[in-house]
Amino acid sequence: MWTVLKFDKKNLALLKQDLKSRLGEEYKIYIPKLRIQKFKNNKLINKDFNLLGDYLFCFHTNLEFEQNRNQLKFSKGLKYILEGTIESQKEIKAFISKCKKSENQDGFITRDFFDLDVYSKYKFSSGPFTNRIFQILSFQKNRIKILMGDIKTTIKNKEFLFTPA
Repeated sequence: MWTVLKFDKKNLALLKQDLKSRLGEEYKIYIPKLRIQKFKNNKLINKDFNLLGDYLFCFHTNLEFEQNRNQLKFSKGLKYILEGTIESQKEIKAFISKCKKSENQDGFITRDFFDLDVYSKYKFSSGPFTNRIFQILSFQKNRIKILMGDIKTTIKNKEFLFTPA
């Protein structure tokens, strides 16, 4: 069963050790990550972010029992266990599979994760237009027509990373 845990970012290694000692070797942890490229002082800098902030998914077959979840409450590096995950297993599995499908070979979420809408506003996270806001006008096969200020242009579909503004 999947469980959502809120963790202390500084003590993630301690949490993993504690989970290993309490649950054994057969647990899984999934933290979806996003890599954003920014230009700073004419240099391209990569910044890695956890998509869910300080939350992670933990899978173990024994976590469906409340007594086993209660044993985890006092783990080092754990802030708390999110309640209601038993009823939301279908949604959690769907979200994790969507994240894993949109990962690149390095394990980071790509732009395919975000659903793009025509006439919605987005902000570039990579490339020469970093932090610029634009509006999507239409989709073509491998290109997107955008409006940035008063300028209409097309960009390649997979060349830039952008997020909803």
